[in-house]
Amino acid sequence: MLIAACFGTFLEWYDFLTFGALAVTFGPLFFPSNDPSSSLLASLATFGVGMIVRPIGAAFFGSMGDRIGRKPVFMITISIMGIATLLVGFLPTYAQIGILAPILLVSLRILQGFSAGGEIGGGAIFLAEHAGEKNRGFKTSFLQLMGPFGILASTLQITLLQGWLSAEEFQAWGWRIPFFVSFLLLLLALYFRRTLEETPVFQELQTSSPKTEGQLLNNFKDPEILKKMFLLFFCVSGGGAVLFFCSQVYLPIFLKTTVKLPVELVDQLSVLSTLFLATTIIFAGWLSDQVGRKPVITCGLFLGAALILPAFWMMQAIGSHLPLSRQDINIIGCIMFGLSFILGLLGGPQAAILAELFPAKSRNSAATFPHNLAAGWIGGMLPFIVAWVNQEFNGSLVGLWYPVMFLCFSSIISYFYIQETNISYGLLDGK
Repeated sequence: MLIAACFGTFLEWYDFLTFGALAVTFGPLFFPSNDPSSSLLASLATFGVGMIVRPIGAAFFGSMGDRIGRKPVFMITISIMGIATLLVGFLPTYAQIGILAPILLVSLRILQGFSAGGEIGGGAIFLAEHAGEKNRGFKTSFLQLMGPFGILASTLQITLLQGWLSAEEFQAWGWRIPFFVSFLLLLLALYFRRTLEETPVFQELQTSSPKTEGQLLNNFKDPEILKKMFLLFFCVSGGGAVLFFCSQVYLPIFLKTTVKLPVELVDQLSVLSTLFLATTIIFAGWLSDQVGRKPVITCGLFLGAALILPAFWMMQAIGSHLPLSRQDINIIGCIMFGLSFILGLLGGPQAAILAELFPAKSRNSAATFPHNLAAGWIGGMLPFIVAWVNQEFNGSLVGLWYPVMFLCFSSIISYFYIQETNISYGLLDGK
């Protein structure tokens, strides 16, 4: 069950984040411009479009999950994601069909975002409802590995392709291969997901109340649920999204384009830091079972607010005197490890607290909507906003004040208002 649930989520992240890993490549192919910065901005904006529509997918599929069950929604979302991703691999470029190329790319990206809205968050609910009462944080933390593993798989694949192919070959056709590979992964994911059973919580809910219905609108009428949705949006999901996109999506782009480190070096360091992130997530999930979800999450938010800007400044300062020495590379690697550790503190307990905050009948919609709204509107647009602010104010670090201020706000709210949810209880009624 764990493998089946996680593999599908891995595919969603692999498909979704391969686009981000190829943002630099997509710029000249689909958004040609005499200004490389403008081309990159257009590519990052397209990446962000997929994130913006995630809340729409979350509202639609979250309500459906409350009404017809968690498993059917899983099958639908992964099919949409897989087909949309495969079609990206077949797209002609701007040089071949002109303005229609970026229009088609954006359209497929919207489909990816719509699908991801139902999957990411819904997967956490599904696994948490199967996990039982004991060590829920540790068990559900394995689902949080799928984001890093999705990045790892796409980064490794792109690194190997760039090593095997010349720059011209990769730009001409090599970039399409990761999207074709996703189709094989889709077939595997569909096979695994057919074996999944509906969660015992939803089955019990159907037994006690057979006429289940979508609860999204009712959630906004309930003051207690609305308060928890607000806290989830700004603290757990919003803070986690900011840290994720800063350290896993924007950081490699920053090192390649602003610091101008060798692409191969950045990809190698990214792989190592992602592997470290995986161990940190499991540790943080276990730790949240021992000391509580709140202190682990709040600590991650405070550390992120305090250290993101100094970390990026130090990496830029080191990269200003190329070529790098072995010591310089080690320092940059340690900084990337540090950012991964901070992200892990948010990622480890996240799946458990998503489920623990809300009662079963409204859990899917109450958790997935604010979670995807935060990931889409706060996190997904972060690379574009940071790059745009940097360009407007002619500075390489000024845009980072946006995530820093958001994390400051999130950490304060978390410290004063989030209540501990790590209590031994079943998930039928929630807390």
